[in-house]
Amino acid sequence: MKIAILILAAGTASRMGEIKQLLPYKETFMVNHVIKNAQEVVEDVYVVLGANAEIIEQKLQNNSVKKITNQHYKKGLSSSIICGVKTLLHYDAILICLADQPKIDVTYYKELIAVFKENSDAIVASRYEGFNGVPAIFPKSYYSKLLELNGDKGAKHLLNSKLNFIKTIASSEKLLDIDTPEDYKKLTNL
Repeated sequence: MKIAILILAAGTASRMGEIKQLLPYKETFMVNHVIKNAQEVVEDVYVVLGANAEIIEQKLQNNSVKKITNQHYKKGLSSSIICGVKTLLHYDAILICLADQPKIDVTYYKELIAVFKENSDAIVASRYEGFNGVPAIFPKSYYSKLLELNGDKGAKHLLNSKLNFIKTIASSEKLLDIDTPEDYKKLTNL
């Protein structure tokens, strides 16, 4: 079974006020840290760039990460998912994660993949504070649903639908999104 990891890093980071993908984290930048963890889990790692793509691409430390440019990033998170899925249609499954979730570690990615291998016809999502979210693994049979997404909510609606095709893993503090200067301060003071 061939699984790719798709890291969404195309956003404008308007609430942060600066390029959050390039915020310092653990002796590198946040996006590089997320890429490094992903590459320790699977061979095929892709990053979707959009806003500030040229600046971010210059700072990517690992040249083996495959880059996808979302020309329509202003349409929201869903446009990056669609852009990525269109590129990765030949994979059996896609693990979608965010460049602003640096606390997701190798162990957590491996746990998601292990659950998926036991439930390969289901979506495997992260559960936090009563909601399902990413990182999440989508089997090929759900690519058409991902391609129908729109707006800035990403796959949130699909992941929280009342259907029984979703397996979840509790993720506790690992799902911390870094969206504001306050979030970043919490992250770096931990």
